[in-house]
Amino acid sequence: MSAAYSPEQPSMLLGNCTVLDARVVDGMAPVTGAGVWVRGDRIAAVGPYAEVAAQARAGGRLTEVDLDGAYVTPGLVNMHTHFSLSLPGSGGDNVKGMGPYDLAHYMADGARRTLHAGVTTVRCVAEKDHADFALRRAVNAGRVPGPRIYTAGRALVCTGGHGHESNDTLECDGPVGFRHGVRSQIKAGADLIKVMISGGIAGEHESIHTPQLFADEMTAVIETAHAWGRKVTAHAGPAEVIGAAVELGLDCVEHGYQLTPQVAARMAERGTALVPTLLVTRCKEFFDELGVPEWMQCRSLGAGPRHLESFDMAIAAGVEVLLGSDMPPFWEFEGTTASIRELEYMSERIGAARAIHAGTLGPIRWLGAESDLGTVEVGKLADLIATDADPLADTSAFRDVRWVMKGGQIARDDRNQEETR
Repeated sequence: MSAAYSPEQPSMLLGNCTVLDARVVDGMAPVTGAGVWVRGDRIAAVGPYAEVAAQARAGGRLTEVDLDGAYVTPGLVNMHTHFSLSLPGSGGDNVKGMGPYDLAHYMADGARRTLHAGVTTVRCVAEKDHADFALRRAVNAGRVPGPRIYTAGRALVCTGGHGHESNDTLECDGPVGFRHGVRSQIKAGADLIKVMISGGIAGEHESIHTPQLFADEMTAVIETAHAWGRKVTAHAGPAEVIGAAVELGLDCVEHGYQLTPQVAARMAERGTALVPTLLVTRCKEFFDELGVPEWMQCRSLGAGPRHLESFDMAIAAGVEVLLGSDMPPFWEFEGTTASIRELEYMSERIGAARAIHAGTLGPIRWLGAESDLGTVEVGKLADLIATDADPLADTSAFRDVRWVMKGGQIARDDRNQEETR
């Protein structure tokens, strides 16, 4: 299948590869001996190599890329990122101490590393001083290499609430205050709204199950965001708090440390997604690297077993689960990046096919971008990655991403095997 041809657009033919995407969950077989024709920034044809090559070559001059037997999938999507993360401890203090110019370069470097790691789309859920909007503009303009950025701007918190210590949050109180908070982020350019509705593992003077918003405040956030066409995701741990927000129309839960079967079932019924961030309760190596204090390490690691139980409850109930690391997506951790390690943890519980869905098409659908992204199909943007091993057999194959394309432009090619006709 192919799209209409325009001779003005640059043309690229990818060959010697197997193509697969999240549609394998529904029984669609990978395409072996495949070809992918990329024209401009979009996929013009995909299928058996001989057929695709004939179409591409009929169009005239093109660049041919031999992928040497690689497996080609859509780029990964990380739905819980912080390019300006600053946890308690010496590492976080270093980030907090950065001036605006240093922070801009730090975040730009993180964006570049994220793209090279195979993550072609991210959802930022609290960044400092609205630097995420400047980063998004720079990436979109081609001044900085990086993933596609969807962002919430600053997360909304009550006075003294979770994350209030940093300028990646905005303190609000009462329905009027939270309505203003939502509108202020939308005014700045937010694609979605993030709100902290309970305590968490990084707040010294709170616990995971501390409720932090009243019902009228949560209602104000969700109603206002939805009126402006924005979804709402919430940092939340305890089942009671999550359940109340789900009834009010919450679109997504971050973490969900203490779910119950009943609340998980209601999430599934209402279409509320879960970004479980399994890494955050099993990452002592990361905490040690950043000098995270003992009280936070104990709270985080101690929450791990219950966290996994909650994830299993969500899966059993049919909740849509989405990849999100919380840890910076490019961070080197346990022999790979945070994004891939999170995907591996998810795969252990749900299998490789569903994990691929959770790391590609599932997030893209939540973001409302499925007409452009998420699968390897004609007309979609050419955000593609290549690995030597089959990720459908084992998601650890993504540890060895060696080729990355975003919008028809090669961002990484470890083997540099291409020739121009």
